[in-house]
Amino acid sequence: MIFANLSKRCLITACLSLGILPSAQAEQPHVTRSHGYHPFGDLKYPADFKHLDYVNPDAPKGGSITLFGNGTFDSLNPYILKGISPADTPGIQMYGVTELGDSLLMGSQPHNPLGDEAGAAYGLIADWIEYPEDRSWCIFHLRDGARFHDGEPIRADDVVFSFNTLREQGHPEYSLRLVDVASVEAIDPQTVRFTFSEARRDLPLIVGAIPILPKHYWEKHDFTRTTLEPPVSSGPYRVSDISGGKKVVFERVEDYWAQDLPVNRGRYNFDKVIFEFYRDADVGFESFKSGGYDLHYTYSSKRWATAFNFAAMNDGRVLRAEVPHRIPRPVQAFFFNTRRAPFDDQRVRKAASLLFDFEWSNRNLFANAYTRTVSWFPNSPYRASQSATDAEKALLAPLTSALPDDYFSADITPPVNDGSGQIRDRMREALTLLKESGWQMQGNKLVNSEGKPLRFTVLNYHNPGIYRILAPWFRNLKRLGIEADYREVDPAAYKQKLDHFEYDVVLFVLPMRDYPGPELKDYFLSDSANISGSRNLAGISDPIVDHLVNTALSAATENDYTQALQALDRRLRYQHYGVLNYHIRHHRIAWWDKFARPPEPIPFGLGLDTWWMKE
Repeated sequence: MIFANLSKRCLITACLSLGILPSAQAEQPHVTRSHGYHPFGDLKYPADFKHLDYVNPDAPKGGSITLFGNGTFDSLNPYILKGISPADTPGIQMYGVTELGDSLLMGSQPHNPLGDEAGAAYGLIADWIEYPEDRSWCIFHLRDGARFHDGEPIRADDVVFSFNTLREQGHPEYSLRLVDVASVEAIDPQTVRFTFSEARRDLPLIVGAIPILPKHYWEKHDFTRTTLEPPVSSGPYRVSDISGGKKVVFERVEDYWAQDLPVNRGRYNFDKVIFEFYRDADVGFESFKSGGYDLHYTYSSKRWATAFNFAAMNDGRVLRAEVPHRIPRPVQAFFFNTRRAPFDDQRVRKAASLLFDFEWSNRNLFANAYTRTVSWFPNSPYRASQSATDAEKALLAPLTSALPDDYFSADITPPVNDGSGQIRDRMREALTLLKESGWQMQGNKLVNSEGKPLRFTVLNYHNPGIYRILAPWFRNLKRLGIEADYREVDPAAYKQKLDHFEYDVVLFVLPMRDYPGPELKDYFLSDSANISGSRNLAGISDPIVDHLVNTALSAATENDYTQALQALDRRLRYQHYGVLNYHIRHHRIAWWDKFARPPEPIPFGLGLDTWWMKE
């Protein structure tokens, strides 16, 4: 009767302090408590590991590195839809250094995965996670020393506050990610429990990835407003200086509370990480050549092949390398906006896709540097096979009546051309599809029954190299009577139009992880199609896609998960929601020779956070 007069919360706290599980949890026969989490497999690193294998644990601290920022920024609040934060720019996401606070787990963040173990995450703010076999809930215990930059301890109330604030007032991506969390409860000051409305293996990773916000700070500030005042945070860096949307300086926190944890040893070695922002990539590269910033990540095959004949490169002050990796490639595509005509018709989308001659572009523009992207999950095991498996057919059995007769036999692979630029067969096939959908040739133009021409505009932010990629596609479209043009806008207008789906076609890159999780809802689910700020760029609203996304996210085994994603890949390819572009399987980087780095490439990342200054 020792606990007879204690409240439920006090009872749980007392039990935990004595190492006893309260009866409600003790009834669970297969509850796991661990220092990390993987949705399907065993963890690589044991509980007593000292550091990640791919770091130099004795790397010296000091110095600075200056990096490229794309566009501009007008806010230091990265958690809301309003404004442009430095964290919104691809360069800063790639380097893994932002003003975002620490999270419960390290490795589950979309832009900062573990470098050598796909899908895994290890305790950061939390020193352990506990969960049942069915993943219907999970409990995190917070480390004693976890604290914000102002010295206040990170407590369970901060976790609850962060969850509620991000889901209710944050960027729509948070409400999409967290929709399946039924409740969050602070059991005691250092223990927090998440209960899920449906049991899914990815949910502990999702809640483990949310940035933990300081309740005491944000209760005194308007969370929904843009601001250039650096908010209180908890990570390895804090914003120490900004300059009018052109520069942001991240300064290493010398007394960072987590610097000696095994997940952080040998990382975050620079005293300052500086981002110089350039609205024009070509201007930025010229600045790099003269030392304006220290590392250049090249996306352009033409630049990589022809633009590195300059003095500092030739005399060895600048180095460059192609660094191999095993990262699932992002999906770069021309996304068709199916919310509006003419791309609300699958036949029009397929016809436009047939006229993209990758082989000609690869030969004449890219020096044969790229591989055509044929799957929505490039460089991963989730690519659909040409012939549907029995397992895939079984997945779709409840929806068979909604599938066309040729669904499982249709060729879903983009056509392979000879590189000559002559694609008469593709044009004939495209014209047949367009006529089936009601378009007819009138003079040199395709028009509908009302006489309106078939035309569309591709939207992108200012990038001088993009038009040369679009021009061959536009020429083929014009030969078939389709009017296509290109519109460039500044980064702020681009974000505004993207957030509100004000485009016909948009060129964009969607990141893909080793184990895609909540981003699948953001990218593909019907619920996200009309949520401002979502990345359902094509406006996909398809019950079959919904079924396959939910099946993948609720899969009990890795095999079931893989089969569901392969089936999803087939559906997306069959529906032609975008013209898939191309990818490479290595990083193309050049840098000024003043840094050292671990000797072996990191399989699932660039690993810039493991570099350090040479003496």
